[in-house]
Amino acid sequence: MADPEQITAWQRLGPELTTSGALVEGDLAALAGLGVAHVVNLALDSHPQALAGEAELLAARGMGYTHLPIPFDAPGDEHYAAFKAAVDSAPRPLHVHCIMNWRVSACFYRWHREQGMEEAEARALMAQQWQPEVSEHPDAAAWATFIMGTSASLRA
Repeated sequence: MADPEQITAWQRLGPELTTSGALVEGDLAALAGLGVAHVVNLALDSHPQALAGEAELLAARGMGYTHLPIPFDAPGDEHYAAFKAAVDSAPRPLHVHCIMNWRVSACFYRWHREQGMEEAEARALMAQQWQPEVSEHPDAAAWATFIMGTSASLRA
């Protein structure tokens, strides 16, 4: 099955790792068709674009679900630690999403750097979704700080 490009901010990071923005109910069949075993959601349930009943809808299609809400205005190292634990332990294929793929891309920037990916490559993957250091979004500065949580020894 081809990648479901109709899913908001779709991005494939590897053979068993995909990301996106907000899911709608119709997207779940496409994820199931790809054989996705587990979905991690970093968005808050209170967001107007959040998919109501996501855990139950995924379970009905045989997919696992982990909800790790990261407040967009206050991401922290504790959120990254929970993200890392979930990504490292979740069954594959894995899909990780939020609302715009901004939270996800920033978390994967840090994760990729910790996995040994070169800074330029990790940054290029994140930049396909957004660049918090140059974004005009009012909460972008918090995310610029968040991505620099990567240990200094890994920074270029």
